Amino acid sequence: MPDDSVAIAAFGYELGVLKRLRRAGWWHAGVRDPESVAEHSLRVAQLAALIATEERADPGRASLLAIFHDSQEVRTGDLPPTAKQYLVKPDARAITADQTEALPANSKDMVRATVDEYEGAESLESRCARDADKLEMILQAVEYRDVGVDRVDGWIDSGRKALNTETARRVAEAAVTLSPLTWRDR
Repeated sequence: MPDDSVAIAAFGYELGVLKRLRRAGWWHAGVRDPESVAEHSLRVAQLAALIATEERADPGRASLLAIFHDSQEVRTGDLPPTAKQYLVKPDARAITADQTEALPANSKDMVRATVDEYEGAESLESRCARDADKLEMILQAVEYRDVGVDRVDGWIDSGRKALNTETARRVAEAAVTLSPLTWRDR
């Protein structure tokens, strides 16, 4: 079996850990079974495509950036904001370099460039993906609040303050006033 195939399969297994890795910050608010990093990343990718479309950016590129934006957490875990005062923020680029070292050159270059663009936050697509990350957190907080989890306002407020695109700001404004079941009633 070619080494490239083994490397891609092994990286696929590593990425699969994101399905079992829970978003840790929500435990502070009392959520007993928070969503996984993979669940979060899927909606981030979907929202990134929508935001990018409205912002006249490349929705496929924004979505790709979002798909890999938390892939490093396989190695670090999901660190809540409260950890920041005690730990140096892990270098996403360095972790990605280690994660992808065995991949074939084309795949390695693609993943590394994707993470580098997201972390650089310079392209419109990266700004859309970063906004989608915050917007997803806002939506999740509203969903948790709707089922009785208190103390989520901090996530909503910090997420709203971090938004950069006009589209994401408008969507967040709407999201905090709607029921999570609004889609069902239309």
